[in-house]
Amino acid sequence: MAFSNIQAVLFDLDGTLIDSAPDLGAAVDRMRVARGLPSLPLEHYRPMAGAGARGMLGLAFGMTPEHPDFPDYREEFFRNYESSLTELTHAFDGVPELLRALEAAGLRWGIVTNKTERFTLPLARTMPVLQGAAVVVAGDTTPHPKPHPEPLLEAARRLQLPPSACLYVGDDKRDIDAARAAGMPDVAALWGYLGEHDVAAWGARAEAAQPAGVLALIGLQ
Repeated sequence: MAFSNIQAVLFDLDGTLIDSAPDLGAAVDRMRVARGLPSLPLEHYRPMAGAGARGMLGLAFGMTPEHPDFPDYREEFFRNYESSLTELTHAFDGVPELLRALEAAGLRWGIVTNKTERFTLPLARTMPVLQGAAVVVAGDTTPHPKPHPEPLLEAARRLQLPPSACLYVGDDKRDIDAARAAGMPDVAALWGYLGEHDVAAWGARAEAAQPAGVLALIGLQ
């Protein structure tokens, strides 16, 4: 499927634009080691890197949000991660070229993520690849995170565009659900943290195996 009349492209952050799994995994692994538990390899953490503290603490300690110690563990994880946001985090291969191509074509692009502003805004300021974003909407920018449509609708409002003129690219089912609810065309990013998910069941309008595939879908390649 090709999309027409797209005036802006919005992206999820972790697992779509950037690979933050190394820093997220290191942050929670430090907690394991501090408690005398053996270190786990990055690949153990990668499938849940897009699920935030819930996913990381679940993998590292088998802990759910209902556990009485979860709030304290979560804040310790956040502090660890905050101290090393960009040590190992990097753009996925092909993402810088994708963003440059959008800019060269006169298309604005932006970020809509469930990551909170506490982490999203410093990343957007300090990672050169992200500094061209025309809009940044984090998980706590609006009252509801994805899969609620409000973050995507807020991004469209800030761009002064109808949702139908924006394309949303993400690597999680909640990205596709949010886009559908917002009336925004969507693309499943197959290069992200998909793990064992059945992407076909998400009902995405289109899929892109690599970042360059997004360009093909909007007629730029």
